[in-house]
Amino acid sequence: MKYTELGKTGIKISVMGFGGIPIQKLSPDDMPALFDAMEELGINFIDSARGYSVSEEYIGIGISGRRDKFVLATKSMSRDKASMAADIEKSLSNFKTDYIDLYQIHNPTPDQLRAVCAPGGALEALFEARAAGKIGHIGLTGHTLEIFDMALGLDWVETFMFPYNIVETQCESRLSALRAQGKAFICMKPLAGGAIENGRAAMRFIAANENVTVVIPGIATASELSENTAAYLDPAPLSGEEKAEFETVRAQLGTVFCRRCGYCAPCTVGINIPVMFTLAGYLERYGLAPWARERYAAQKATAADCIGCGACEERCPYDLPIVSLLKKVSEEFR
Repeated sequence: MKYTELGKTGIKISVMGFGGIPIQKLSPDDMPALFDAMEELGINFIDSARGYSVSEEYIGIGISGRRDKFVLATKSMSRDKASMAADIEKSLSNFKTDYIDLYQIHNPTPDQLRAVCAPGGALEALFEARAAGKIGHIGLTGHTLEIFDMALGLDWVETFMFPYNIVETQCESRLSALRAQGKAFICMKPLAGGAIENGRAAMRFIAANENVTVVIPGIATASELSENTAAYLDPAPLSGEEKAEFETVRAQLGTVFCRRCGYCAPCTVGINIPVMFTLAGYLERYGLAPWARERYAAQKATAADCIGCGACEERCPYDLPIVSLLKKVSEEFR
């Protein structure tokens, strides 16, 4: 494993991290073995969130008896002081620890971020928790370049988490500025929320950018841990074939695609929107039409049930035209 410093925090972290979203689908009994594999590989940076249902609790099981082996990061969508203070306490309880290395403000809009920084905002709770030794450092996460630019202008931001992958390269022009400020860049969605199926290509693309501090693919199995790590640590320069593969992935996915972040939920009529787009991807790109049609037909609500209310579009951090995309999915599955 290779290690680096998390910005100017002084914390030594593995360049390959662990994204705690997928473990929600596992069992608590799976955690000891998964964290054994992580420790064996030297992966010590773990990211979760208050919004990831049981993720924090499961991580708490995994790190039990070896808290000092891992650097814990989590995040909250609370915007006011009282709610953030409560979330910090809940995270500490879930992790079964008395300190969290990095606590992040989770995906605010520009207006919400201004509220976080205002008197009575969530930032006050983070400062107080840091002074009390409950958290070590403060970070920010986002999905838009406007938030990225705000992060560059905020002195208290020590780390910034943003999507970066083969097809989402919009932040590249800002990464060197972030690094120059001594702020760590945490790369999320390295596989574009699962849309990029070639995990090795995805990891190799990110590893080639020196401005990435740590990458946090969502991981649920020991085999995924080892495969991602082997690809990310491969010292060979990118080949012409790999660069051609990147272009193939870009051509397949384009820029308007679902990252499966789930922020569009809940749908007014109960459509699992990310599943609709996932099945459409299998239908369109991967030669699995019979399987995709069978799964589509088994859904309680499908793209054909969309009433066009637009509530999902208001929540989508990528400003996707979800209603029209669902209409297209419905037509493809007829």
